[in-house]
Amino acid sequence: MTAVGGLVTVLTLTALAILLAFAAPPRYRSVASGGASMGIGIAGVFTGIAGITSVPQAVLVVPIAIPGGLGIDPLLLSPTPLGGVFCVVVGAVGAIAALYGIGYAHGPAASRTGWSAFAVFLLGMLIVASAGDVVSFLLGWETMAIASTVLLLADHAERPAVRTAAVWYAVMTHLSFLSLATGFALVASKAHSTTFTQISAAQITGPTGIAAFLLLLIGFATKAGLVPLHVWLPRAHPEAPSHVSAVMSAAMVKLGVYGIILLVGSWLPQVARPFAILVLALGVLSGAYGILQASITSDLKRLLAYSTTENVGLAVTAVGVGMLLSNAGQDAVATIALVAALLLVVSHAAFKTVLFLGAGTILHATGERDLDRLGGLIRSHPVTTWTFGIAAMGAAALPVTSGFAAEWTLLQALVHGDGRANTTLALALPVTLGLMALTIGLGLLTFVKAFGMAFLARPRSEAAATPAPEFTSKPGSAAMGVAQAIGALSVLALGLAVGPLATAFSSVLGYSGIITSELGGLRLVTIGVLDPYALGLVAVGLAVPVALLVLVLRRRVPRRETDLAWGCGGVRTSPRMEYTATSYAEPLVRVFGEALRPTRSLEVSHHAEDHVLEHRVAFAQEVSDIVEDRWYAPAAVWLRVAGDQARRVQNGSIHRYLAFSFAALVLVLVVVTLP
Repeated sequence: MTAVGGLVTVLTLTALAILLAFAAPPRYRSVASGGASMGIGIAGVFTGIAGITSVPQAVLVVPIAIPGGLGIDPLLLSPTPLGGVFCVVVGAVGAIAALYGIGYAHGPAASRTGWSAFAVFLLGMLIVASAGDVVSFLLGWETMAIASTVLLLADHAERPAVRTAAVWYAVMTHLSFLSLATGFALVASKAHSTTFTQISAAQITGPTGIAAFLLLLIGFATKAGLVPLHVWLPRAHPEAPSHVSAVMSAAMVKLGVYGIILLVGSWLPQVARPFAILVLALGVLSGAYGILQASITSDLKRLLAYSTTENVGLAVTAVGVGMLLSNAGQDAVATIALVAALLLVVSHAAFKTVLFLGAGTILHATGERDLDRLGGLIRSHPVTTWTFGIAAMGAAALPVTSGFAAEWTLLQALVHGDGRANTTLALALPVTLGLMALTIGLGLLTFVKAFGMAFLARPRSEAAATPAPEFTSKPGSAAMGVAQAIGALSVLALGLAVGPLATAFSSVLGYSGIITSELGGLRLVTIGVLDPYALGLVAVGLAVPVALLVLVLRRRVPRRETDLAWGCGGVRTSPRMEYTATSYAEPLVRVFGEALRPTRSLEVSHHAEDHVLEHRVAFAQEVSDIVEDRWYAPAAVWLRVAGDQARRVQNGSIHRYLAFSFAALVLVLVVVTLP
């Protein structure tokens, strides 16, 4: 399939998905419209592959002429090799999420509006990744934003938290759009063109270039969920339907990373050079802060949302490292850092899709997403256990998953960058390396907690003890398990095929010979070799004897459910005797208490007969987002005050309103006449 055929197929299938959403009977709506949406994703994958392997060209041109003498360049949908990578990510994630949604979607998420918005959401993201000009990029960006807002509002009638999350998301995503539109207006006015090719060729610098760079960086960082612009993410992801959360986290936020890569590498590379340390700081701060918040929360979907901030932060860290190394003339190692950024994007897309889908299955079965009230699902939900476990290994960067390969590549760039080139590099590389090591360690702790508390130990609530079946007789229900299995296998496949993948990414970035592959191994010139197959054999060699030993011991030693040999004759009568997610994270809360500022409450009730003996102890702990509390909450108060003051000018006088209009017209005329 060519890129032309892929985009035409995407548009056709989007129209078909909307038609089926309205025409199909309610019982089969999810199967019909979800199947068409799955086709959109598959067509997006083929479009991306065509963009990666072919010479960039304008594959779909739509000329637009605006009456009145004001014209813009034609709209161009032209997937470049880099855009093709993100088309593949969006398409693959969208296809898996649509397949899962066939069995999972219910209520408003399975309505005509729900499935229509899902198809339009995928279309908007693919337009962004394929856009060759400013106008088509912004059209795709706004389409993506509106459709995702509609999907987020699916359960607004039943849960007030959804409405609050939607307000935060709508405000932040449209601030992102406003920032992007202003930045693009500045560069387009300087380049005298709206096409990305002409903007790149203009080599814009000076105050206009700096202003445009900062505006565009803010817009993309907001969509990517980078700290401190991340506040919408831990609110929106937990409240959206789980298959929508998967697409938002695994695909949509990556388009913010895509924009940052284009911004620093193609559109404004000269302006971006002095801001390399800013990009690096955004990435490092987001990685450390995101995983710290994830490690202490007990809400599973909120944990995954903060983990997205961490993973996107690592990808932007790789971009910042690449910029610093390129500024120092170390192009080979800089290329490895940029390849690591793309590996991190693809890796996160794979395992985060599975994690959110697994969270959806847990929520569907128990009605719970609080890890303190889960447990024991390994017996009732074996497919979800295995797929979630593999994805958690990827998120924790364990061999031989995609997460390990991606983070190992970034570590190689950090270790082999020559800090002797300048003082900035000498300070930035070791600090980044240390913070990244902290981030990786907290990531391992976080996903041990997520997997262990949800699937192992004993159920901590009635809902977890008697969950709904993993698969039901509902049409398409088995699609949930198939989607999770495909995603989990992709986590392993990307880890084993890291060599060819990295070679392809180095070609996408325009560098050949920097990275080569031998079978599945990854060879970085002058740096070293990663052989995932050897690591896989080591893992199997260690796991098989342990598994055999466990099987032998299970046959020889009878299992006793209640005996607790090390408990002084006691018995394990209650899951309260086991760790909860809150108690597991308590040491971290103590270590980072000054930064987290947790709120704790302790209630002790005594026996009626004896006030010395304690009858019940209730402990509760809440850790809020300090960025939201200290920055956004005061800003919201100030905006309310400013809004109240602004109402005074609305006194009903037509003369005052005409004066405002006249002043605005004069201001516009002055601006457009400036040289």
